[in-house]
Amino acid sequence: NSNTCVIFAAGEYYSDTPIVPSGAFIIAADGGLDHARALDMSPDVVVGDFDSLTGERPTQGEHTIALPPEKDDPDLLSALKIGWSHHARLFHIYGALGGRIDHTISNIQLMALLAQHGAVGFLHGNGSIVTAICDGALDFVEPGRMVSVFSHSDTSLGVSERGLKYEIDDMTMTSTRVNGVSNEFLNGAAAHIGVEHGTLVVTFPSEAPLPAVSWHHTFEGDLGSLDTKVSSALAKHELQSR
Repeated sequence: NSNTCVIFAAGEYYSDTPIVPSGAFIIAADGGLDHARALDMSPDVVVGDFDSLTGERPTQGEHTIALPPEKDDPDLLSALKIGWSHHARLFHIYGALGGRIDHTISNIQLMALLAQHGAVGFLHGNGSIVTAICDGALDFVEPGRMVSVFSHSDTSLGVSERGLKYEIDDMTMTSTRVNGVSNEFLNGAAAHIGVEHGTLVVTFPSEAPLPAVSWHHTFEGDLGSLDTKVSSALAKHELQSR
């Protein structure tokens, strides 16, 4: 089983051409199947409620997982859970940035969820990449242009940014103070972004080589089981309205 999973989501792809590493496990999430088909990609699994799919709905089978539209988990989380169950810990997601702002925020939160379980996800879109790191570090070689760092945790302790125009060491960042936006890589200089305790969201340009990821400790747990049921909150509401 591959450690790498590529997910085709249903959102904007801009002019980006998805890169699928050899042997990667491929998942199409709902309308992401339209994009996979356009690129002549054959997903290993297709998952979703198919409310955003414009092409032909896939036939039900072992490679298609149809979910109810009124579930608690978004389609991307369902795709991440499937990738995780196939032993993937590195996720590349296309079509998850831009478009609906609520979807974009949700997808960034899911990168933090991956980070807090010792995995790493990269959201690709419109010339940018968004990722998250928990209790660890990102090390860039030959980066370019601009990088921004935000605390996803209420408080992130021991934040360091080295090899950048503005350098910090052992700083405390919070989720409501914006003090890591619009930093800059230095030409030809390696760069390091780390956090001792907490979760950071990091954005950087797509032309920068992907960073090496390291952690200060091992992580336990998983993303949970696949959500295949109608939301219990909705079911309760419907019962009360009868």
